[in-house]
Amino acid sequence: MIKDNILVIDDEPQIRRLLRITLEANEYNVIDAKDGTTGIEQSASCRPNLIILDLGLPDMDGLIVLKKLREWTKIPIIILSVRNSEKDIITALDLGADDYLTKPFNTGELLARIRNAIKHSQPEQSVSVFENGSMEVDFPSRVVKKNNEIIKLTATEFSLLALFIRNAGKVITHSYILKEVWGKQFSDDTQYVRIYIAQLRKKLEDDPNKPKFFVTESRVGYRFVIINES
Repeated sequence: MIKDNILVIDDEPQIRRLLRITLEANEYNVIDAKDGTTGIEQSASCRPNLIILDLGLPDMDGLIVLKKLREWTKIPIIILSVRNSEKDIITALDLGADDYLTKPFNTGELLARIRNAIKHSQPEQSVSVFENGSMEVDFPSRVVKKNNEIIKLTATEFSLLALFIRNAGKVITHSYILKEVWGKQFSDDTQYVRIYIAQLRKKLEDDPNKPKFFVTESRVGYRFVIINES
């Protein structure tokens, strides 16, 4: 069995040691770097399957590392940092991070997020029909069904649903959603997102008050959850 390679970029020796022990115990190969420069070099030379990136690095801010990496690679990147402000989280996600976890962290949750990020980074065949639980989306005909019954969506609702499906499992920010669905000029109109998410939940969730598909990530955005994966 081929193991996935994970690059850890963190200046704290104890964190690197903990992550190495945890990840190797779960059958990952681990490469580590104590600063951003080394991390960028190893990202190019070792071609990891996923990167765990700290923001407080000694030679450059982790957000700069993230920005540099996203100039040439789509490798999944999970931010693992003590910074927990809304601004830092949203900035990291908008710069291309796939997920964000704050220290101290639960190793079980980190492992789950790693599995999710790697799984959704794999090249996928073109799929014309998407199924997830009670939901079915036929992209060529733009037909959406719930429990085999056709659900009428507006053009905007369908575009928003398609965006979520393309980014399944990832946290996507309010600003990213607005830019992709409505355009850059609406980047501050978060009320649009709330209204349309509420409409999608009403039409596609079994219980809109306890959503299983369109999950809110507090202060940041939303995550579309795949519930029928093995």
